[in-house]
Amino acid sequence: MASDVDWKEVSLGEVIELKRGYDLPKDKRTPGSVPIVSSSGVSDFHAEAMVKGPGVVTGRYGTIGEVFYVNEDYWPLNTTLYVRDFKGNDPRFISYFLKTLDFQAYSDKGAVPGLNRNHLHLAKVRLPGKSAQRSIARVLSCLDSKIDLNRRINQTLEAMAQAIFRSWFVDFDPVKAKMAALAEGRDPLRAAMSAISGKADAEFDALPPEAFEQLAATAALFPDEMEESELGQIPKGWAVHSAESLAEVGIGKTPPRKEPQWFTEGDGDWRWVSIKDMGASGVFQQKSSEFLTAEAVSRFNVRVVPDRTVLLSFKLTIGRVAITEGPMVTNEAIAHFKLPNDAAISSEYLYLYLKSFDYSTLGSTSSIADAVNSKTIRGLPIAVAERTLIVRFTRTVVPHFEEMRSRQNEIASLCATRDALLPKLLSGEIEVPA
Repeated sequence: MASDVDWKEVSLGEVIELKRGYDLPKDKRTPGSVPIVSSSGVSDFHAEAMVKGPGVVTGRYGTIGEVFYVNEDYWPLNTTLYVRDFKGNDPRFISYFLKTLDFQAYSDKGAVPGLNRNHLHLAKVRLPGKSAQRSIARVLSCLDSKIDLNRRINQTLEAMAQAIFRSWFVDFDPVKAKMAALAEGRDPLRAAMSAISGKADAEFDALPPEAFEQLAATAALFPDEMEESELGQIPKGWAVHSAESLAEVGIGKTPPRKEPQWFTEGDGDWRWVSIKDMGASGVFQQKSSEFLTAEAVSRFNVRVVPDRTVLLSFKLTIGRVAITEGPMVTNEAIAHFKLPNDAAISSEYLYLYLKSFDYSTLGSTSSIADAVNSKTIRGLPIAVAERTLIVRFTRTVVPHFEEMRSRQNEIASLCATRDALLPKLLSGEIEVPA
């Protein structure tokens, strides 16, 4: 067991040596597979590594306090500090241990706060022996591995749903397949079936009758002509509607920041979502970094966004999209689209449409952030297919979305477990087999 006698009170500089990262020479920068690590994580890739992995990096300027573990060789940017020498300590353990430090206590107090390496080296810390370090790292790594696996599976599931949406509603593959077949004297229905399924015509006869009929029924829902619209060529019979004609479009709100009583961190009455929160989530918006009190929501008439509502960021950072998990509120940089019960489209359709939309078409100014406002969002053009096709599409992708929702819930549970264990393992309150 990892006992008290294994733990030592030392300065951080006795445990590891931190070093400032490196500028990327502009004239030598070439694409590659080596991760470039900035103060906010892996930001790009380069052909050359500056540091051998595994490595640990934290922000020196910009984002201070985030800690990143890198398995492979990497290039730490000048805005970071990286561990040049682990002095025999376990690198994975060190990555977890650094997450428990209060980095703000060791930052410079200038106009642009920066992490002072020399001050950080003087920090008094308490660490276990090498064997206990490996045991602690193993426990936490198992949780992180499961979290990472779920995230990668969700990325794959979303990519699959996006691929179907793009094929049917952006590239119009089944429609174009029918058009090409008619021009060549082939069966347009079977051509569309091939475009939908990815199967060759000869493979259809081997399908079970029910599968063949379902595929044929889906293919029959696509027209065999295109026509002009305000969005360009779209399949004949489809329509282009404004967002506000399909959904109730609402905009969030921020109570006066100079009155801090309206805001809380941690648990609160109403989750209050910012663009940063959307960037940290998956498909489903589950968390927020701040909360509003019930009194604030009532007093400032902040719109409550219902469950299963699509969110879209449209100021500064444009085009982040999520679906609400339960009711919540947002700031004024986020629009929400409340679909009626008899909506012509589904939340899944709208989510994927907004993810694939080219927001540069909404404004002609040099800055899209200046051009996109709430009026523009309410008038956002949305191509709408025939209702039966949208229903069939939704049934096709709902299993993907439900599995993503389930895995996000599991990720949240695993993260909570890891975050609760982290300080207890790293303080010795909980012991693990060495």
